Amino acid sequence: MTDPRAPIRDEALRLGFDAVGFARAELGPEVRDRLADFLAAGLHGEMGWMEGRAEQRAHPRALWPEALSVVSLGLSYAPADDPLASLAQPDRGTISVYARHRDYHDLVKSRLKALARWMVARFDAPGVKVFVDTAPVSEKPLAQQAGLGWQGKHTNLVSRAHGSWLFLGEIYTTLALEPDAPHADRCGRCTRCQVACPTDAFPAPYRLDARRCVSYLTIEHRGPIPEELRPRLGNRIYGCDDCLAVCPWNRFATPTAVPGLVAREDLVAPRLAELAALDDAAFRARFSGSPIKRVGRGRFVRNVLNAIGNSGDASLLPLARSLADDEDPVVADSARWAAARLASAPQVSSTA
Repeated sequence: MTDPRAPIRDEALRLGFDAVGFARAELGPEVRDRLADFLAAGLHGEMGWMEGRAEQRAHPRALWPEALSVVSLGLSYAPADDPLASLAQPDRGTISVYARHRDYHDLVKSRLKALARWMVARFDAPGVKVFVDTAPVSEKPLAQQAGLGWQGKHTNLVSRAHGSWLFLGEIYTTLALEPDAPHADRCGRCTRCQVACPTDAFPAPYRLDARRCVSYLTIEHRGPIPEELRPRLGNRIYGCDDCLAVCPWNRFATPTAVPGLVAREDLVAPRLAELAALDDAAFRARFSGSPIKRVGRGRFVRNVLNAIGNSGDASLLPLARSLADDEDPVVADSARWAAARLASAPQVSSTA
């Protein structure tokens, strides 16, 4: 039989993927040990789903015993502009690049399913299963094994061609595919991502303490954000790109041309005052089709109020006070904190 990797790669590129590689459906002991140490140290915080399905994450065949190979795929979402520019606008919010457009799960999964259907038709109906982030799959180690890039010191995948801006997806298959060579680590002596983290979430290179990570705190964490960390969040209201954006390999990335991944204008530096005023219906309407919708109005407005507290903008004080008795206790807590902080802080002028 002719090596099927070449036609699979060609079809993946035709479907719009930017990177494709092949790996065995297994992970080495170093990956399993790193995951076990991460969980044992409690660095996953409240993400109980990581611990509950750790066996499937550590052993791909525990998730699907028939799988022999993994097709690892990447879709670039590289931004056209500086993703950190809005950090200098205290009356605006900073939203992670990946959430400034349509929910990437839908975009990536539709392409994965198209490729999987093509594989079934082309190779006499092999078994296939597609995954995008929501299943217990160790996407980044598998992508490194498949040669797409390497896990950098910020623990995310880095590509020589696309920098830190790749969405990942996988097709598990019963096809026995020759694996690609794993990608070598190219971080060298660089520590930019470690230095850039606003909350010191990296206790060591290649090791993340999610409990201090802005992305975890603003998305996964459900209760009040620890008060000692709130000032460090600045105006980051959904996720954080600091460690990704400073990676020098990003200089080789080309801004995405996928329409669904181009940033929505209203999600680039949105006004904090508008966002804090959203009720549940308005929140759901504004973020329809966006990954932000999944956190709900309460968590999102909590984040916005923390940013308001950090803004130093006196014009936002009445808004913060108006939410101090919000029916959501987490929102009310952040509103009271923001109001107290604004009342006692030196004032700055809002931007136009």
